[in-house]
Amino acid sequence: MKIYVGTPEEIAKLAAERYVKLLNEKPDAVLGHATGSTPLGLYAELIRLNKEGRMSYAKATSFNLDEYVGLDGTHDQSYRYFMDKNLFDHIDIRKECTFVPSGLDTSDSTAAAYDKAIEAAGGIDVQLLGIGNNGHIGFNEPNTPFGSITHKVELTQSTREANARFFASIDEVPTHAVTMGIKTVMNARSIILMAIGKAKAPIIRATVCGEVTPEVPASVLQLHPDVEIYLDHDAASLL
Repeated sequence: MKIYVGTPEEIAKLAAERYVKLLNEKPDAVLGHATGSTPLGLYAELIRLNKEGRMSYAKATSFNLDEYVGLDGTHDQSYRYFMDKNLFDHIDIRKECTFVPSGLDTSDSTAAAYDKAIEAAGGIDVQLLGIGNNGHIGFNEPNTPFGSITHKVELTQSTREANARFFASIDEVPTHAVTMGIKTVMNARSIILMAIGKAKAPIIRATVCGEVTPEVPASVLQLHPDVEIYLDHDAASLL
């Protein structure tokens, strides 16, 4: 693991340079994207760099980590809507080459087809991750098997509470999601994990320094050959 620490603005700019390098070396790269408040600074930087002509997404493909069950792509809390609003609508990526798991068709066959589509595209070159306070990556909650592929999952109460700030009330937060599995994430050739804020410090310590265990899903990243972790000073404070 390589760990970079700075202000939220500094780590966003530093992580963005990874995308510049990748897309200039491999214009048809396959990118794994994440949602949530943590990557917003990075996405703003990627938009700026794209508009300045430092890189192009014209030949790139994107696969998102997850989606809420029951929300279609027009719902303002769906992850398809989030990605369009915060990245895809502002860069030169082909919208037909951006993929988000279906929140409406959640059958096992459709979930498995998502992994097959990633494989058919050539596999993910760089997968972006945030991390939950309980160590989830994607929506792979504690004790998700490390061999899991894309699947439907019941969200823990703590995850729903953490995401309730985006909804009118916790009652509106979906109870289930479809997420890339841990094996799906680990199949990416490289991984970027970002975390911001003191609340993430304990789980970052457990992820980086603790035992590799399904009880802390992100700890599996210790076994990946190419992981970069970008932290602000608060998130890094217990390392």
